[in-house]
Amino acid sequence: MQQELVIVLITWAAGVTALVGGLAARFETFRESVAKQEFIHAIVAFGGGALLAAVAFALAPHGMETLSPLVLAISFCAGALLFCGLDAFLAKRGGTFSQFLAMLMDFIPEALSLGAIFAGNRQMGLVLAAFIGMQNLPEGFNAFRELKKSGVSGAVILWVFLGVSFLGPAAALVGYYFLQGREEVTAIVMTFAAGGILYLIFQDIAPQATMRRHWTPPLGAILGFLVGMLGTVVIA
Repeated sequence: MQQELVIVLITWAAGVTALVGGLAARFETFRESVAKQEFIHAIVAFGGGALLAAVAFALAPHGMETLSPLVLAISFCAGALLFCGLDAFLAKRGGTFSQFLAMLMDFIPEALSLGAIFAGNRQMGLVLAAFIGMQNLPEGFNAFRELKKSGVSGAVILWVFLGVSFLGPAAALVGYYFLQGREEVTAIVMTFAAGGILYLIFQDIAPQATMRRHWTPPLGAILGFLVGMLGTVVIA
């Protein structure tokens, strides 16, 4: 099978798990209870932990290894400032899309990276695709609930998630054809994404993970970070 077809299939499979997470949120019918709220907050924390792991182990290290300190600082801060402004703009319009934006900021740069490394290390590309898929599942669940609360219909959200799943193959093919050997460009994209994700985690996602007088939901962040840490060990 041609490498391009393999790349398209595995990155689409990794992206479509966000749709699976959205479907789980759409058809979840458990009655409202304290236990359900703890579970929902734990899933939010898990997604935040997974995103933090992506920043710590996948996005930022590549920039730190490749870029000069000045370019590293500029690209990282540019990502944070852009999403700070975008978050403020969306808040004024009465909506919040932090989970969805963070999911995109995680998925697309990692898909670019997958495409760029696949020709040289097929096994690492396959493991990275599995890692991306595991991250997208809880992120899709959380993003669906967030968008639903902002007034977007469930059907529209699911169609958007399906469309997003095709961005992965597109990004991976860009990485495969244009970013092989262009480590600095890839690193700038990943560092920019790291700054944006880190801003969104502390501005919007982490505050949603806590419950007053309940101490277990934030443990979800530990599990999410652990998944990212173990994924990095496997890839390495």
